Amino acid sequence: MNSEIRALEPISVWNNFADLNAVPRASKKEEQVIAFMMAFGQGLGLSTTKDEVGNVIIRKPATPTMENRKTVVLQSHLDMVHQKNRDTKFDFSTQGIEMMVVDGWVKANGTTLGADNGMGVAAIMAILQSNQLQHPAIEALFTIDEETGMTGAQGLKGGILKGDILLNLDTEEDDEIDIGCAGGVDLTASRSYKEEETPSGVMAYQISVKGLHGGHSGMDIHRGFGNANKIMNRLLFEGFESFGLRIASIDGGGLRNAIPRESEAVVVVDEIHHDAFALEFNQLASSIKKEFKVMDPNLVISAEVTDVPAFVMELGVQEGITRAIYAAHNGVYAMSPTMEDLVQTSNNIARVKIKEGKLKVMCLTRSSVESSKIDLANALRSCFELCGCSVELKGFYPGWNPNMNSPILKVLTAKYEELFNDKPKVVACHAGLECGILGQNYPEMDMISFGPTIKGAHSPDERVEIESVKKFWKFLKEILANTPIKE
Repeated sequence: MNSEIRALEPISVWNNFADLNAVPRASKKEEQVIAFMMAFGQGLGLSTTKDEVGNVIIRKPATPTMENRKTVVLQSHLDMVHQKNRDTKFDFSTQGIEMMVVDGWVKANGTTLGADNGMGVAAIMAILQSNQLQHPAIEALFTIDEETGMTGAQGLKGGILKGDILLNLDTEEDDEIDIGCAGGVDLTASRSYKEEETPSGVMAYQISVKGLHGGHSGMDIHRGFGNANKIMNRLLFEGFESFGLRIASIDGGGLRNAIPRESEAVVVVDEIHHDAFALEFNQLASSIKKEFKVMDPNLVISAEVTDVPAFVMELGVQEGITRAIYAAHNGVYAMSPTMEDLVQTSNNIARVKIKEGKLKVMCLTRSSVESSKIDLANALRSCFELCGCSVELKGFYPGWNPNMNSPILKVLTAKYEELFNDKPKVVACHAGLECGILGQNYPEMDMISFGPTIKGAHSPDERVEIESVKKFWKFLKEILANTPIKE
């Protein structure tokens, strides 16, 4: 299957991507990919080091006649989001990603593809391998754990890098040049509850919400895609209001930075309400599907009779948490007043897990304005504290403030217009990029971000456009051949 990928142009980039995708590289489990990258750099005879947190730095001297140019840091992250469809049998810890070409795009077989940020990593590897490309001195920085905390960028100490310019290869539209991004904070609400014996005379149902689009909780949060946890909560709330539905368990969503696509719950309802419950449930499910028919046409909502569980959750806690999830904000909270069409602040209710006396709700709150981020986080905290949860805020990371006077921005915009006879979009994004964190220890470094076109990141629908990879590679090579002269 991957042989078809290795034949794509540019061959050096796609072959490195295929090699990389054969290596398990989940966030916080990057041991194998770190070893892979260390061996890669050492095999080229280049200076290859690993810092104390696991970031890999490979240095390559300037090509002849380029010694007088400013040193460039090429930066991408090694980890990828591991997500798969529930019906896909795949072990991320032992299997390489199965890739295929579909209508001009490369995608994976029922799993995330790892184009985020594997395409950036592969392009940097191709630059390091090449004996023909013109470039200044390069410091290739491969960070770890970008997707679940950016701890690699946070752990990189000042003074390790000597570069003047940083090219972050981690954005997802090939006509955009990124000069800013949002910061974020992880919010976790949790509590224990008493399990009560399931009443007699009930029927049990397994309720499923699936088939949603999902996507990146930063880049896609404004698109109106359904959130499986919010939809499930609507169903459970109405079931309780009308028929006294009791919850035994909920398992919804996954990673904080992925809009949840699926949720399952086991509930019980008095047998005498079976027919009425089924009728009202189907009516509500039909209404919700109509709401989302444009953005999520494949949404499936079902309730199947299942075995009666031994226990249900404490009634008072059930009422409190369903109301809290209903009240908790999900989606866009505020748009930027200074940059058109830019989401300023948002929240993703990413994970809901209720089982065996413990409940947990996990959110990722993002904003390009620190005070707005804290405002929304406090609003969410208040929702969950009111129903008896303890709330933890952690994983704070800063945004990256745009610099319209960036010297490297002028190089990129001019080169883009020359190569593609069009003007690039100079933007800030609502995703979290590592530039803001790296800039804390390297405040004088001139930073920019760009990349090929990637859709559906953080979901099994993730795909990268083949033509955009050609465009991205051409752009990257020309930038490196035209970097500024040292002052």
